[in-house]
Amino acid sequence: MKNKIFINYISALFLITLFQSNLWAGDTTNTLKPETIHTKKAIAVVQLISQLHYRKVPLDDSLSSVIFDLYTETLDANKLYFLESDLEDFEKYRTRLDDDIQSGNLAIPYEMFNRYRERISERLEAVENILNQGFDFSKDEYFENKRDELPWAKNKKDLQEIWRQYLKNQTLTLILNGKTQEEAVEVLTKRYNRYLESVKQFKSEDVFEDFMNALMTAYDPHSSYFSPISSDNFNISMSNSLEGIGAVLRSEDGYTTIVEVRAGGPAFLSNELKKDDRIIGVAQGDDGEFEDVIGWRLDEVVQKIRGKKGTVVRLQIIPAEASLSSVPKVVRLVRDKITFEEQSASYKIINQEHQGQNYQVGVIELPSFYFDYEGYRSGDPNFKSTTRDVARILDTLKIAEVDGIILDLRYNGGGSLTEAIDLTGLFIKNGPVVQVKDFEGKVDLGMDDDGKQLYDGPLVVMVNRFSASASEIFSGAIQDYQRGVIVGEQTYGKGTVQQVISLDRYLTGEDQELGHINLTLAKFYRVTGSSTQHEGVTPDIELPSPFDKDIFGESAEPSALRWDEIRSASFQRVEDVSADLVNKLDTEYQQRLASNDQLMRLVEDIEEMKADRKNTLVSLNEEIRRQELEEAKAKEEERKKLEEENNIKYDLDDTYLENGVEVLLEMIDQKEG
Repeated sequence: MKNKIFINYISALFLITLFQSNLWAGDTTNTLKPETIHTKKAIAVVQLISQLHYRKVPLDDSLSSVIFDLYTETLDANKLYFLESDLEDFEKYRTRLDDDIQSGNLAIPYEMFNRYRERISERLEAVENILNQGFDFSKDEYFENKRDELPWAKNKKDLQEIWRQYLKNQTLTLILNGKTQEEAVEVLTKRYNRYLESVKQFKSEDVFEDFMNALMTAYDPHSSYFSPISSDNFNISMSNSLEGIGAVLRSEDGYTTIVEVRAGGPAFLSNELKKDDRIIGVAQGDDGEFEDVIGWRLDEVVQKIRGKKGTVVRLQIIPAEASLSSVPKVVRLVRDKITFEEQSASYKIINQEHQGQNYQVGVIELPSFYFDYEGYRSGDPNFKSTTRDVARILDTLKIAEVDGIILDLRYNGGGSLTEAIDLTGLFIKNGPVVQVKDFEGKVDLGMDDDGKQLYDGPLVVMVNRFSASASEIFSGAIQDYQRGVIVGEQTYGKGTVQQVISLDRYLTGEDQELGHINLTLAKFYRVTGSSTQHEGVTPDIELPSPFDKDIFGESAEPSALRWDEIRSASFQRVEDVSADLVNKLDTEYQQRLASNDQLMRLVEDIEEMKADRKNTLVSLNEEIRRQELEEAKAKEEERKKLEEENNIKYDLDDTYLENGVEVLLEMIDQKEG
């Protein structure tokens, strides 16, 4: 296989503080202090960042201020624990962190953490008293569900009122989900008693992990520190032998949040779970009762979700785009092992009539850019790789005499850079595919140089907001060569390369595991010289998107590396898709958007979803909330009725694919005309 020099540039998306949780078990109840090993590790991490990180930013007062804000946000993102006076006390530390970190002095972050633990204990100890006082759900009262941009509470009285509303909202949400008020109080009392016990078990390593991640996130959102426990969980999560649902999780503000849905696993195949969804309940089998898991330690939640292959687990999910007050949806999953076979490319043939003619369209679904490195090294002649599998599929589709091909990269978060290069080579004869600029400024070209082109027919590449990294390299190259039409949403915008570095290699002689860091070492650039960072790939035909750029994707990350350009590589466009053709296809699409009932309905749903997301004020009046639920239920029933009457389904993913097919057939029609 060519381009193996890139094998270390594994562009897997979402290696962002996986399994980061500050709720690991321990028996420490006294004031937490840094250990000697933490001083050594802090100095080593700073040295590695300064030497190897792509972003050459000095660790000075300016960056210290960023680290300060990130660490404060890590501790209390929703401003439910700290008081205004706490932040005033901490303000004197804002520009001191840079000097302290470089010398291994961690006193400040531990002081801040101990204050946080004190405040959280105060709040949690008051929960039962607030709940026992009861709530009047007939009052016209509202709670601000998004508190990160609000001011800090001025005093404990103000914070008590915030918590009264906070708990009232949670109680009402449980009542609307079928609990009595007494049952709701019992659930919340158990939830916060358990959370309080977890808080008392914080360990010194937990503080260090949180602070190191604030430091590394200040450089970019994909650099992170893994404690020894987090490292172990990360290794388990990435193992193909893991029996479970195929999702990588982390703990965030007491909620178990999905970081990544692994290609080929039960979660991926269900098409019902995605990044940033929150798991609030877990039930075993089809009949087991749901256990409320809000506030649980992450390892406890993971143990509840894992299980033997073939067994059923049910999850209560609050979708990423929904408020925490929303009625959770239930997702039923059958646990399974994730193997290369299940992650592999697959295909189907769609028969479609267009302009009075019948066409066959081959659709190749590619969940990730995978490469069985162990099989390759051992000499297995049947080792799995994206390029090998897609090549076999292309041969099959050519035998079937399909009229055109759609390569579906929606929700493909990346994988092997080498495979992105080799896969591109199946659709072009030769030339550069990607440029990689490392932390020293050296630029390497990823080349397709075999002179072979396996498929030269009509091609559409489908992407969405969660197509990232290697997906962006492939789709960007297809677009730059004018080889095919890109259809969908603007992609994620992850144009950086990370490498995992074990701290054990740099701090020898220690009698304990030290964890590792995930460090950004390089950036991707398209053959035109344009970075995929931040901007991603803009489709030729852009479909309506429910995902705002400032919430989902690289643009939502304040510390994301900027977009820039380098010199264009020397390449020859094939010009299968001219600018005039793209304009004609877009005109056809815009006409369809204005007249197609299914598309218009989809746009209405998307706009409504975005409006709901922006409305962060939640009513605490039971009558109003029940009315909102009834209205939502009526809309869902109306949708089902329309689907039955029109024999169509108002589903975003299905509608996107149908539009991809339409674009491909129009492209064939235009070229034949």
